[in-house]
Amino acid sequence: MPRMTMIEAIRDAHMVAMEKDDNVVVFGEDVGYFGGVFRCTQGLQERFGRDRCFDSPISECGIVGTAIGMAAYGLRPCVEIQFADYVYPAYDQIVSEAARLRHRSAGDFTCPLTIRMPTGGGIFGGQTHSQSPEALFTHVSGLKVVVPSNPYDAKGLLIASIEDDNPVIFLEPKRLYNGPFDGHHDKPIIPWSKHALGEVPAGHFTEPLGKAVVRREGGAVTVLAYGTMVYVAEAAAEESGVDAEVIDLRTLLPVDLDTIVASVKKTGRCLIVHEATLTSGFGAELAALVQEHCFYHLEAPIRRVTGWDTPYPHAQEWTYFPGPARVGAALGELMEG
Repeated sequence: MPRMTMIEAIRDAHMVAMEKDDNVVVFGEDVGYFGGVFRCTQGLQERFGRDRCFDSPISECGIVGTAIGMAAYGLRPCVEIQFADYVYPAYDQIVSEAARLRHRSAGDFTCPLTIRMPTGGGIFGGQTHSQSPEALFTHVSGLKVVVPSNPYDAKGLLIASIEDDNPVIFLEPKRLYNGPFDGHHDKPIIPWSKHALGEVPAGHFTEPLGKAVVRREGGAVTVLAYGTMVYVAEAAAEESGVDAEVIDLRTLLPVDLDTIVASVKKTGRCLIVHEATLTSGFGAELAALVQEHCFYHLEAPIRRVTGWDTPYPHAQEWTYFPGPARVGAALGELMEG
């Protein structure tokens, strides 16, 4: 199989989806001629023409509002919000229109819309280029929320998202675009070309939405993570010596409750890790689900390691970022509980 970065896998997913279905269109700020700020759409306009891959005005509500109209009339738009931090002007369109269209029309209309956006920190982007707003979307009925952690999943999940008849929020951890990142910012970057999940099948394939994957088998504690935190959790388990089972959720809405429950019932302990702020983060929902379904199997209280309840700082990037030291300390405390 060819090896790809996550950027290349996302670009390839666009290519495959656009070749398969003429109704797939791609647009957003600078995604056409320029190929996107991270080059995820590079070459699409040249290959498919300016009618199917084009630049939009700098207006997130305009991008999403136009895409919703396209989707209602039978197209399958896949639009890019340049950074997840910029999605807020479009939030009303996403919540009030895209997520509700199937329900308010009693199924007469659907909204096969995919909204891609880079998310998370670890690149010194400061407070307006580092946010992780996934919890804002998991609260909204009618949406699906996807967070891939590697090139293989990025391609398979993006094609599945584009082919889904429901609106999908597709969040791409930008710190993972060029390689896995375990939180050790002072160590050399490992490229995807040297990682097993950098191998991506050519052509069309999909990964199912709503299905998690166990990335590391273990018997002492279950770690629930997604995106960049999958690699942080793996590093923390190795460095702490705790026999942790690391689950990559991949899809937050719908979430794979069966895989979560099976693991927590086996280990009896649960640690939840995400980069977003603590209060009302998606980890709170995960903790509630584990408490509800695994109460009699828990040997210790559920723990969360997350970002802090502050705007993402620029100068204190690695103090905010939930690194392997913080995760490892929580694993140790869980084992003592």
